[in-house]
Amino acid sequence: MCRILDFGKFLYERAKKDKEARRAQKVIEVKEIQLRPKTTDHHAGFKVRDARRWLEEGKKVKVRIKFRGREITYPQIARQDLMEIAHELSDVAVVEQMPDLEGRTMLMVLGPNPKRVKAPSVVKKDDEGSDQAEPSS
Repeated sequence: MCRILDFGKFLYERAKKDKEARRAQKVIEVKEIQLRPKTTDHHAGFKVRDARRWLEEGKKVKVRIKFRGREITYPQIARQDLMEIAHELSDVAVVEQMPDLEGRTMLMVLGPNPKRVKAPSVVKKDDEGSDQAEPSS
């Protein structure tokens, strides 16, 4: 059995379906902070603060510690640093990938805690035309 159809119309409808499917997808952005084993607590604090902000926005965060030279002989230092960061962010993040050594870097992936994700505020216009920020539901 064979069905005769307009091929141009078929391609148009298929492209329309694909476009609608792409629009429905939710893209999760992944941010990354890079540290070294000798990074001071003060400087790491700035990076952790950025990671907290990203996690509250619903983004994932990769925390990477890069080793140089002989630093790689002490991976336990980097693992301890990563676990401290995970503990600091435990109220807004869950560990999706535990610290793992990949070549000369140790990597951990943090995802937003589904119970704590803050909804982005949306600007709505009311009848008079004034802008009002309301949290989206």
